Amino acid sequence: MSKLVVVTTGPATSVQDAGRFGARRYGLTTSGAMDRVSLAMANCLAGNAPFAAAIEVGPFGASFTACNGAVRVALSGAARVADIAGSPLLLNETALIAEGETLKLGAARNGMFNYLAIEGGIAGEPVFGSLSVNARADLGSPFPRPLQVGDTLDVGTAQVAPCERALDTFDMPQTPIRVVMGPQDDEFGAACDVFLNSDWRISATSDRMGYRLEGPKVVHPGGHNIVSDGAVHGSIQVPGNGQPIVLMADHGTTGGYPKIATVISADLGRFAQMQSGAMIRFKAISVAEAQAEARNLAEFMHALPGRIHAAGGSSLNLVELQKANVAGVAVNAIDTGEP
Repeated sequence: MSKLVVVTTGPATSVQDAGRFGARRYGLTTSGAMDRVSLAMANCLAGNAPFAAAIEVGPFGASFTACNGAVRVALSGAARVADIAGSPLLLNETALIAEGETLKLGAARNGMFNYLAIEGGIAGEPVFGSLSVNARADLGSPFPRPLQVGDTLDVGTAQVAPCERALDTFDMPQTPIRVVMGPQDDEFGAACDVFLNSDWRISATSDRMGYRLEGPKVVHPGGHNIVSDGAVHGSIQVPGNGQPIVLMADHGTTGGYPKIATVISADLGRFAQMQSGAMIRFKAISVAEAQAEARNLAEFMHALPGRIHAAGGSSLNLVELQKANVAGVAVNAIDTGEP
């Protein structure tokens, strides 16, 4: 196998796959990729199963060097500057990192997470059927924590390919995040209108466990404590301060605050990509509508392999472009050149 060495990284870069299912009875949440659509796109490009393990890169930059052979990668998710030895790596295209070359990823510019899938996948020992990192539970593989400088991942060696591959990008809709009200929306009375008709800001204190929202207070007429019950990815709890928390991939399996609504599964990836400070609104839909959107999303991801086409490719080399000093040939347009 080849190796991918972590040269630089931020605090929120880890190995994630679809998540850890069947262990909630032990108090272990699912974890897994925050944006599973982008995970599936990167993996399909790399020739892997849609929810195979990939590197989830958080909002900060990171860089990786290929060793012991070439590595083919595909990057999906948030917009950010990326290059391999000076040549740009485009979103939703495969590219080769030759042995000794370094892939550099800048900070995310429009979104939070990227998924770096590697042809042949990442080697690790599954824990409850998953490599996904849950740092709070000290679970995951090959490291039960976010990646650190100097970590080395055993990854697939790039195979000979006739050409690189690409998927067409698409713009995420800017429509409200859709929710199904409940299961304790009856605890809020008229405050449900406050929740649905207000603008909410994503707090800077948000993380993989929960996205905190800032806005008008959602009042609990009957108090904010309930007998703890099950919580799912997307549950929206309202604690005593009236500021909702949307439970994300690393959420606890139970909670003792009333849940006013749940983000539908089809919108969870889009919601996860919202940066701190972003403003959002919610829109209530029916269970039947949520189920229809879930089916549409499943069909979209199932059809991904059929949408792959040959990449257009780019020969632009940023390092050579800088060496060329193009700006050096500029002239003063005001100066006529006459003596």
